Amino acid sequence: MQSLLDLFRLLPQAARMFSFDNTYMKLAIAEAIKASRRGEVPVGAVIVCRLKNEVISSASNRVIEFMDPTAHAEMIAIRKACQFRGSERLIDCDLYVTLEPCPMCAQAISFARIKRLYFGAADKKGGGVENGAIVFNAKSCHHKPEIYGDIMAESSEKLLRNFFKDRR
Repeated sequence: MQSLLDLFRLLPQAARMFSFDNTYMKLAIAEAIKASRRGEVPVGAVIVCRLKNEVISSASNRVIEFMDPTAHAEMIAIRKACQFRGSERLIDCDLYVTLEPCPMCAQAISFARIKRLYFGAADKKGGGVENGAIVFNAKSCHHKPEIYGDIMAESSEKLLRNFFKDRR
């Protein structure tokens, strides 16, 4: 019975955390919209320092613009956050991204030691977190963040569907 009471005490905290998820995911979606307007695959990412509850970087895909296959939203956001921090480690940071990270981005998340990963739409074809390579389950993985998928997934999926529908 005591554990049930403890659970009820945690509900307000869990509700506040979910509202943070929506707030930061909305910012990631805004970044994805920017990418789409530039003709890039609509993926956006936001990195949040949980100690201060502040956004320290945000980015969207720029693969075509930079002519760089590594210019994924997550990679750019991680680079910017590390430069802002003056460190290659983001141990007290969370990453919000509109699409399940690919294996390359998942590995970068691991190397950066990001604490929590929140993502919107699953990527059945190219994912590296819950689909595909599942990088964080590999023996060679240095760090596995807490993972929360399906955050505002419908909005992310709709952006992606519309983007690719317009190109077919």
